[in-house]
Amino acid sequence: MKRTISILDTTLRDGEQMQDVSYTADEKLSIARTLLVDVGVNHLELSSALVSEGERDAVARVVSWAREHDRVDAIEVLGFTDGARSARWINEVGACTMNILGKGSRRHVEGQLRKNPREHFDDIAATVAAAEERRIGCNIYLEDWSGGMLEDASYVTDMLQAIHQLPLLRIMLPDTRGLLSPEQVSRFVADAVQAYPDASFDFHGHDDYGLATANTLAAVGAGAACVHCTVNGMGERAGNAPLEEVVVGIHDVLGLATSVDETKLYAASKQVDVFSGRRVAPNKPIVGANVFTQTAGIHADGDQKGDLYNSPLSPERFDRPRRYALGKLSGRSNLDFNLSDLGIELDADQRGRVLARIKEVADRKTTITQEDLPFIISDVLETQSDPVFELQSCVVVSSIGLKPVATVKLAHRGSGDSPEQLEASAQGDGGYDAFMNALREIVGRLNLVLPTLTDYHVAIPAGGDTDALVQCTITWAHPTHAERMFSTKGVNSDQVLAAAEATEKMLNLLPAMGSGIRPLAERQT
Repeated sequence: MKRTISILDTTLRDGEQMQDVSYTADEKLSIARTLLVDVGVNHLELSSALVSEGERDAVARVVSWAREHDRVDAIEVLGFTDGARSARWINEVGACTMNILGKGSRRHVEGQLRKNPREHFDDIAATVAAAEERRIGCNIYLEDWSGGMLEDASYVTDMLQAIHQLPLLRIMLPDTRGLLSPEQVSRFVADAVQAYPDASFDFHGHDDYGLATANTLAAVGAGAACVHCTVNGMGERAGNAPLEEVVVGIHDVLGLATSVDETKLYAASKQVDVFSGRRVAPNKPIVGANVFTQTAGIHADGDQKGDLYNSPLSPERFDRPRRYALGKLSGRSNLDFNLSDLGIELDADQRGRVLARIKEVADRKTTITQEDLPFIISDVLETQSDPVFELQSCVVVSSIGLKPVATVKLAHRGSGDSPEQLEASAQGDGGYDAFMNALREIVGRLNLVLPTLTDYHVAIPAGGDTDALVQCTITWAHPTHAERMFSTKGVNSDQVLAAAEATEKMLNLLPAMGSGIRPLAERQT
């Protein structure tokens, strides 16, 4: 059987030390339930003792829930080497495990506590004894253990020898300042495990050099039985080892087991993302928005022909879909995957036109979603291949206190060899009204009567963000037969320009509706 590694999640304690992050009692309870019930972590470090009254109430609430659901043994609270003070606080909130904050380097003992190693050990022993009296089990952090190993390993050796005599459940080895390399972690953890084979060691990594995940896997490989993580790598400075990366690394890189349900990692990530207000980078491994999205056309083509770019990190493992991005780097395979997902069938000519339109839109808009695709298809299939009018330029300026102004440049392809260039500027009550006033001035020169706008509807894809494509549908009354209605659509990431594109399509329908345009020579006379 595979060796199973225990996971301690400290999102609600160490993770909350991230700048400007603070969870309410309801949020703490919700995250705790997610991590213990859905994700399945083994230990949950909930808080530090002796903090605010609000935090005390929140901890008591979570512990009460954990007791009701037979999970109180999984709850751990950070305590200090203060005799009975921390133990009393932890006992009062109903928890039964304390993680004592001891010192893993001589520099911390002498510089912060102003004590010598012997005095510090005596404080640890007194704290453990006070906890035992209250039936509270103890683990111990050796804070700045990595600094101690690098600066004065003899101190660490002496401290391990001393605390090994105490009734401790686990000994926690933190790389508090994120100083170590994977090779150093492997060597230092292996030394501790070999020296005390009957002890259980945890590793607690920080990400100051971007090595927290690699260091945590190195610790496991060297014999650590439990590792500490936070959801999304939350934590002070550069954060802690990310839960999602560490768990998947243990499973795939080391071939070992955990109790974690991988399909719940993404939901936990989103929950912490929302509650903390700290957004996950789109390229964050496992849980980032883009990590299961192929952008390059060659990659989509390879997947279509034989899953050539897939890896063991399949999105299905994490209850996530694989996506193929639509943009200027897209190929036909990107489009085909998205059309298949949407259940839309297009012939080869239509697919070519849609792909060309995608690339055109992508030059103005970085992200095109699958939800945008029906808008683009509708736009392309309704666009004439040889338009009489072409909207070459449109500038609309809106401001507070001044009327909007629009400048419009329109090309008219009449009977001559080269198109006629027409331009006008106008004000209006809104951006689109200013555009229409400029357009009326232009078409007036062409002796053309515009239809009457009867309805104007704007839509974005369901779930779209502020950068979503806008589809503007305008309904018009025929210029000479008002009872006859027709609609045109425009698609753009800017609402006014989407309306302008819909209006351009209306102009190109007018010649077929019998709205005559006098020849240029006749108009000039």
